[in-house]
Amino acid sequence: MSSTIPTYDLYGENQADRPDFWIHCETIEARSRTHRWEIGLHRHESFQQFLYIRQGAGDAVFATGNIPLSPPCIVSIPPGFSHGFRFSRDIDGLVVTLLAKRLSLSARNAPRGRESWLSSLYVTALSPGPDAQYLEETLLRLYQEFCLRRSDSNELMEAHLRSVILMLGRQIGADSDPILGDTKRARLEVLIDLIGQHFRQQLSAKAYAAILGLSPTHLNRIVRETAGVTVHELIMNRVLEEARRALVFSSASIQSIAEQIGFSDANYFARCFRKRTGRTPKRYRQEERQRLRDV
Repeated sequence: MSSTIPTYDLYGENQADRPDFWIHCETIEARSRTHRWEIGLHRHESFQQFLYIRQGAGDAVFATGNIPLSPPCIVSIPPGFSHGFRFSRDIDGLVVTLLAKRLSLSARNAPRGRESWLSSLYVTALSPGPDAQYLEETLLRLYQEFCLRRSDSNELMEAHLRSVILMLGRQIGADSDPILGDTKRARLEVLIDLIGQHFRQQLSAKAYAAILGLSPTHLNRIVRETAGVTVHELIMNRVLEEARRALVFSSASIQSIAEQIGFSDANYFARCFRKRTGRTPKRYRQEERQRLRDV
């Protein structure tokens, strides 16, 4: 990845430390207007989000590509998944953000298998009918209770939330395919982001596993299943991506570039670069610059 995807509590607001904070509801228009109708790629580590699009249009932006939003629809985003949005100025809908650990309490009494979709990323078009109407009404009641904040609001919001989970699970259905699968993909995205932050330090696969709270074997298994490479190969791909960029677009010496990406020995860097690209750093720089001039 060429840049680091920011991790926010709630669009940069640090509300999770408040003892009474477990859910936040607002209109999509209110939130997106302050960002000029475009919310860049980011992730939440502790929050689950549901966006209900009632009118208007837009795109959900994910690491794997963009998905058009055609109302009425709901976007379900588990913790750890990179996402962003672009909305039309006439957007009408709600965004519900809640602590994932609180969500698990609301979902624990759901029928077996019904709650499993919560760990995957979905954009779901709502089928016309009484179920979709009930789901919309329940989301609106959830939003109203959040705004009123009466003495019994938490209990009512819990009840409304459980209804939303059950009804949305019914809308998604057993045959719907998630945009991204289970939490393995989310962990891969977090790892890629970490590598983007620390690749110049030449951290080992073991070090990244420790940061993620996983064993090196488990992390390697996740990366192989989701990306088809080892953690070490993922790290080296990011290192070489930066090396290629610097060789073509900077005037720094090969020795300097090697040092910038964590190699103390320029000759060793050159051997690694040639092994993976088939060209020496010097030849790569010459040929790629010539190719760009010829375009």
